[in-house]
Amino acid sequence: MVAYDENGKIDILGLLPDELEEQILLAGEKKFRAKQIFEWLHVKRVDSFVKMTNLSVQLREKLEKIFCLKSLFIVKRLESNTDNTVKYLYRLPDGNHVETVIMEYNYGNTVCVSTQVGCKMGCRFCASTIAGYKRDLSSSEILLQIYEAARDSGRKITGAVLMGIGEPMDNFDNVVNFLKVLSCEQGTNMSLRHVSVSTCGIVPRIYELAEMKLGITLSISLHASNNKSRSEIMPVNNKYDINELLTACRYYFKVTGRRISFEYALIDGHNDKQSDAEELAALLKNFVCHVNIIPVNKIKERDYRSDRKAAERFRKRLEALGLNATVRRTLGSDIDAACGQLRREYEI
Repeated sequence: MVAYDENGKIDILGLLPDELEEQILLAGEKKFRAKQIFEWLHVKRVDSFVKMTNLSVQLREKLEKIFCLKSLFIVKRLESNTDNTVKYLYRLPDGNHVETVIMEYNYGNTVCVSTQVGCKMGCRFCASTIAGYKRDLSSSEILLQIYEAARDSGRKITGAVLMGIGEPMDNFDNVVNFLKVLSCEQGTNMSLRHVSVSTCGIVPRIYELAEMKLGITLSISLHASNNKSRSEIMPVNNKYDINELLTACRYYFKVTGRRISFEYALIDGHNDKQSDAEELAALLKNFVCHVNIIPVNKIKERDYRSDRKAAERFRKRLEALGLNATVRRTLGSDIDAACGQLRREYEI
């Protein structure tokens, strides 16, 4: 995906190998140079053209004139004392900020990345939307969150979830390009089976993603069992209601064969009753799916709350009704690792 910065330079980190090769040939250089440069960018992960030491000085100067090589800057780094979760606040080249979290599991380290600066979706329980939407992230800026987290922490990153700040399906082209670059065998070569993409339910994009057959796990932010309840906390439901959303999910499974994960943020007094569990079980009957119950994060601007005991009770109800359900492990509770909190506090 050929994208340009504000100075008209090509964003080189967002180029796939064949695209980089084309640009290098247009610059009058030999084809094999593209392979060398791609390795410097995505295997050795240098942050400047100067460090590409097997290229001539003249070529490095030419690259500097044609391409931009973006960087992220760590503004704040918080590390949990309880579970090794690390949360970063990054400053982008234009001065905006995003958050990234490394989560440690027994099978490896997963990075939760942001896809936008802020969010337009307006979900009532989410801190990301309160500070407002600024812009989409480029595919290179999404990718750099993983590269910088790996570099700073010294950890091998084995998976990624697109569940940070922003709605991935609202930044569709950049997100898809990021996935292609991330999984490119000449570079990071991350299996997309280890990548989850979350959406609040932008239905047309789910159909598009299905046709691409990328192998990712699709996570649907459902958070309610009926349209009335969902519309009260998720404005997107007024455009794409639950029936439309679940029809798209069925199509996604039919085309890809990939089990869908439904996210359910439990909110006291809103969606946590026995009747809600029964309605949710009926709604997802015959789905090949998993329900991930999330005790809602408390944010000062909203009076929503829940706890793990309530979430565990709700899980047991769902399992008794035949649904596969778990309660999301709470990570980084001592460092406020919920998406959007750090950026909002820093920018206020």
